[in-house]
Amino acid sequence: MAIVSPGAMGSALGRGYAEGGARVLACVAGRSQRTRALADGLDLVDSLDAAVKAADVVLSVVPPGEALAVAGAIRRSAAAAGVTPLVADLNAVSPATLARVGQALGGLDLVDGSISGPPPRAASTRARTRLYLSGPRAGEIAALAHPRLEPRVLAGPVGAASALKMSTASLYKGLAALFLQATAAAQRAGVLDAMLDDVAPTFPAQVAELGSWLALSASKADRYVTEMREIAATQAAAGLPSELFEAMAVVWERVAGSPLGALSPEQAAGVTDAAAVIRALGLPAAGFPPET
Repeated sequence: MAIVSPGAMGSALGRGYAEGGARVLACVAGRSQRTRALADGLDLVDSLDAAVKAADVVLSVVPPGEALAVAGAIRRSAAAAGVTPLVADLNAVSPATLARVGQALGGLDLVDGSISGPPPRAASTRARTRLYLSGPRAGEIAALAHPRLEPRVLAGPVGAASALKMSTASLYKGLAALFLQATAAAQRAGVLDAMLDDVAPTFPAQVAELGSWLALSASKADRYVTEMREIAATQAAAGLPSELFEAMAVVWERVAGSPLGALSPEQAAGVTDAAAVIRALGLPAAGFPPET
């Protein structure tokens, strides 16, 4: 198996598959020191060509804005080596973008996948991680042994898993954006504590972990921008207005430019003060002057 690329999610997936008996390869050439550290435990090779040449299965786990380019790179590597691995695209993209991924792969078989939950790490105490899969060969990916992953094969063609991801992500990440905007406005008005007290019965988990939740979300904001636009495109294709998630993309774009947006997820994990997080995100509310 080849993992493209071994970031937080890709490396955690890869280590689990290695525990399940697979040989898991990855290339970190040109990647950051953080990515190199995250890839610990994987079989590192010098190039994507080398990884694809040796692989029966290639998993694409990259930011949504990179999915098409990576698909083209996988196709070129496979063609150069004369191999035809099964490719699973596990990225947060719309069904329309996934169709373009399939075209970019040329004749390589494609499984559509979407991940729900945190990276499946051995030490994680957080919620379960599910891998939803669709397409004619989805069962082959689902059959791969992984001790901390729940594979679910969906009825329907390639595109069904991506449609599910766009729906679930619209709730998870849209709710985070709503909390960002709402708490920023409340803080500027001096009513943050009262607001959180009022909504806590309805959103107990979110309020209890507000600081860490928003900080972690902020550290991933750069990739959320494209993901929100993929959601907008998915909803437009369903005959729904796209403006809501186009606006969500603007929220995350601004968050990405904040001090917290510059943190890695590992750094953001140590931030828990909700009021400090909201100030650092710099989202002033209309009608209220900036804090001094």
